[in-house]
Amino acid sequence: MLRDITLGQYFPGDTIVHRLDPRTKLILVVVYIVALFQAQSWASYAAVLLVSVLCMGLSHIKPSNLFKGLKPMLIIIVLTALLNIFYTEGTPILPGWIITWEGIFRAVKMILRIVLLIMGTFLLTYTTSPIALTDGLEILLSPLKKIKFPVHEMTMMMSMALRFIPTLIKETDKIMSAQRARGADFETGSLLNRAKALIPVLVPLFVSSFRRADDLAVAMECRCYHGGEGRTRMKQLHFALADRVALVLGFLFLAGVIALRKLGI
Repeated sequence: MLRDITLGQYFPGDTIVHRLDPRTKLILVVVYIVALFQAQSWASYAAVLLVSVLCMGLSHIKPSNLFKGLKPMLIIIVLTALLNIFYTEGTPILPGWIITWEGIFRAVKMILRIVLLIMGTFLLTYTTSPIALTDGLEILLSPLKKIKFPVHEMTMMMSMALRFIPTLIKETDKIMSAQRARGADFETGSLLNRAKALIPVLVPLFVSSFRRADDLAVAMECRCYHGGEGRTRMKQLHFALADRVALVLGFLFLAGVIALRKLGI
């Protein structure tokens, strides 16, 4: 299960999606999420699905990598589907049944919404390096500096969090393998017993995390790091023609989804 968590991973490439400015991709992800939550009809869901498949094809990201990221969310997806199936009023599929056709249709739409939301946001981290993502987010939020909002510190923390997610996953897997070799059992027994079995994993994981954080702080101090003021970037971000075209297409897509909702199609 731990190996299936792909959040924070970056898959290097030279596709048109990889070459887009990180600010463009951040804006397009927000547009995509708004469009997804505006989708109501099957036509609008089909449009969002088509755009998602097109982006996956352009980025050359294997669908298996995206589906791996869905496995940790499987419980939430199943629970959401069951709640919508059994607690939505409407026409029963059979006389005397509490399951309705409206509940089934709503459950399918909610599953699609969750799956597309996860896959769309994961595609951002798959095609954008943490450093580029941090720089783009910091530039987009730079107007907040006028009200003394710590933009640089917040984006730096987000970058380090994304950077260390794969590292902590590998560390957790290594600790669990060592505990299994000593006879620990994480998969059988009641929920309480399995939770207790995780204590020998969490303690060394916390110790290792604090040690890594301390090493990182010492390394930053040794390099005279003092925050964002006066800091320059090795790679300057510039909007290219592809970024402008992508933004125009993104907002046209959002307008199309909203129009479908207004028209009831």
